Amino acid sequence: MSAEEIRAIELLRRVSYGRVATSMRAMPFVAPARHIVTEGCVLIRMHRGLGYHRACNGSVVAYGADNLSAGPEELWSVQFTGTARTVEPTAEQLAAFGTTPDTVDGEPYDPVYLRIDPQFVTLHTIDYPHTAAGSDPSATADPAERQLHHVA
Repeated sequence: MSAEEIRAIELLRRVSYGRVATSMRAMPFVAPARHIVTEGCVLIRMHRGLGYHRACNGSVVAYGADNLSAGPEELWSVQFTGTARTVEPTAEQLAAFGTTPDTVDGEPYDPVYLRIDPQFVTLHTIDYPHTAAGSDPSATADPAERQLHHVA
């Protein structure tokens, strides 16, 4: 693994949720999912009742997560692209996921797990100009001055 891929995996471990994207009946969709990083792959948990796992299983998917709502300190976004496969997690992996929700859209939550073995890893970071301590760079920085860095 490259240094950028290792960094992306480290960042992904800092957040619990992301979004999986693929297509279903030739239409793109994005669905929220809980994730853990294990054995060099991304393991996601979704609600079986929505049926999204069927579109993902055996397909190439993109899984993305970020900390974009964390504020302007160190903003990042990662994306893992690879084939997803339905799996049964180990007891240790289940423990790492933690508590399951009670319901999704009013239905009892029924978890299904998918493993994504990343073939491509992308890391984006967003840097703001340095400002005085205690000020909010997003409030003072001209959007044209903000920089987006891409590492693939």
